Amino acid sequence: MGKKALEGLRVLEMGQLIAGPSASRLLAEFGAEVIKVESPKTGDPIRAWRVVENGTSLWWYVQSRNKKSITINLRESEGQQLICELVKEVDILIENFRPGTMEKWGLGYEDLKAINPRLIMIRVSGYGQDGPYRDKAGFGSIGEAMGGLRYITGYPDRPPTRVGISIGDSLSALYAVIGALMAVYHRDTKGTGEGQVIDVALYESVFSLMESTLPEFDRAGLIRERTGSTLPGITPSNTYICADGKYVVIGANGDAIFKRLMNVMGYPEIAEDPRFENNTKRSEHADYLDKLIEEWTKSMPFTKVMEYLDEAKVPAGSIYSIEDIVNDAHYQAREMIREVAVEGLGTLKMPGIVPKMSETPGEIEWAGPKLGQHTDEILKEKIHLSDEQINALKEHGII
Repeated sequence: MGKKALEGLRVLEMGQLIAGPSASRLLAEFGAEVIKVESPKTGDPIRAWRVVENGTSLWWYVQSRNKKSITINLRESEGQQLICELVKEVDILIENFRPGTMEKWGLGYEDLKAINPRLIMIRVSGYGQDGPYRDKAGFGSIGEAMGGLRYITGYPDRPPTRVGISIGDSLSALYAVIGALMAVYHRDTKGTGEGQVIDVALYESVFSLMESTLPEFDRAGLIRERTGSTLPGITPSNTYICADGKYVVIGANGDAIFKRLMNVMGYPEIAEDPRFENNTKRSEHADYLDKLIEEWTKSMPFTKVMEYLDEAKVPAGSIYSIEDIVNDAHYQAREMIREVAVEGLGTLKMPGIVPKMSETPGEIEWAGPKLGQHTDEILKEKIHLSDEQINALKEHGII
């Protein structure tokens, strides 16, 4: 395999759980050398989250693949000094502590910039590094709520619900990576040689994806509410039940697609009816169209519905469980279900790499490491400590 896109980029990850570590995982998948700093003895709490086998979370092996693990006690001055030495050797530092924590340890951006002016520092937090809420504790769930996502998620007659994953953290990780790569371009390709801070707030990452909600409120006083499986103003686009109890998701809100749907359903007169000629007009009759479509889907089993819709080139599909995903031929053909060797487990299925790059593809080189597996290696190679110095740090509980 040829060179990877980020080969030669060195990243120091000082974070835990989801947002910061997810960002460094993405960088590691495309060749960056990621050194993950964990606390001695306990490590990242995600090592013990959800389903645990042989003492380690299955999630850990995915979240920390391709990373190197070192242990450093960041609350001790000797540990902080080790970070300062490592900062001299890296391009990017990722941290997701509460604002002010790094400064308390003498590891704020100004401190580290004095050591390495080229350093790019990614700071992920609930509310950002400034503003009246900066010191509040913030998790992804709170960011999803404050960012507006949870308000519109669910059904109007029930309390707001959540997406079944930590979507706020994952969105923040994506923005962190985007910011890091833009900063690397500014520093290296443009030749400025300047590092900088990337300040990523969880609530802002969510809010940035809220589409037209803000301008619609500003100009029309519209507050978008929970609408269940529908999306107001986008018609038809909904989930419909079939004769065998399975659900089909149909997105026929394009004008030409709507006509194809009506024709395949046996309603050519509706396809040409000027009352439904565009999305705005169709949205005025959304309930009628949804009822009409579901009467059709309920008349046959899911596979037959899909046969008609695929033939008519109408976007449609089933709602996949993880079992459906694992067994799906397209997922397999695109190498999105990967099997990775894990010591003590055999092989473990993991999600594949996104995005697909033709010349510098990403890869899963190894599963998440054991706690402190690379401490000696990194301290010797990066900051040239001797065996005696490393042993002394171990005796003092620093590593």
